[in-house]
Amino acid sequence: MSDGMKKNEEVWEKNIHTDFKKDLSYGQYLKLESILDSQLLLSGHHDEMLFIIIHQVSELWMKQVLHELDGAKKSIAGQDLESAFKMLSRVSRIQQQLIQSWNVLATLTPSEYLEFRDKLGSSSGFQSYQNRLIEFALGYKNRKTLQVYQHDSKLHALMLDALCEPSLYDVSLAALASHGLKVDESCLQRDWSLPYEPNESVEAAWIEVYRDVDTYWDLYELAEKLLDIGSQQQIWRFNHATTVERIIGHKTGTGGSSGVTYLKRVLDQQFFPELWSLRTKL
Repeated sequence: MSDGMKKNEEVWEKNIHTDFKKDLSYGQYLKLESILDSQLLLSGHHDEMLFIIIHQVSELWMKQVLHELDGAKKSIAGQDLESAFKMLSRVSRIQQQLIQSWNVLATLTPSEYLEFRDKLGSSSGFQSYQNRLIEFALGYKNRKTLQVYQHDSKLHALMLDALCEPSLYDVSLAALASHGLKVDESCLQRDWSLPYEPNESVEAAWIEVYRDVDTYWDLYELAEKLLDIGSQQQIWRFNHATTVERIIGHKTGTGGSSGVTYLKRVLDQQFFPELWSLRTKL
């Protein structure tokens, strides 16, 4: 036996578990067989694999974002801001992963994408219901988007429920009020399915938080966590638009949207508006 083979044997520890006839294995726990069998290429082109995996991984990360946002909303509503901070920080880190994914997809050239684009049919990232749920959770509500999910009654009902729930910002405004800051009742009791409209009382309350950080440290920290997430979401949108323009230019999207034109237009939809406007008035 060579010295190299002896060295390799030394690396293998004698107590490593190798019998999984009855015990749960890594692959079984993660359902890897199901996950890794889910990349079904509809063309014979090499780069379709990248396109599928980028979107599948993004959807997995979005699932985790929704899990964290749901937990954060419950914690804020229960006056447990410290627990919410950990969850919101995690969301920001995940958003960084999602933002970087566009850089990988951008390695796909227009010529390569055209080799399999027609195989997508009418499917499009525009239809990502998890992305819509994230927007709902962050406060951007648009009832018209539910039309895309009419074909699936269960999914449509899920989307409608999310549309009608208070957003992360809504529960944050309730936290402002619970700390004795003046917030108009119209912001605290309203139709949650409608888009949030900026309110002077909310801006004034946040300004008071920023002017008296020692008194309102938790709310100050909450505001900055929210702004981190809002900023990252806008960067994700920008990178999305830039990547799409790099690959297909200004072609109509496969789902029928105006493509890049639509993606650039939504950049004007700002999350947590008073957290931005207060900076000019401080």
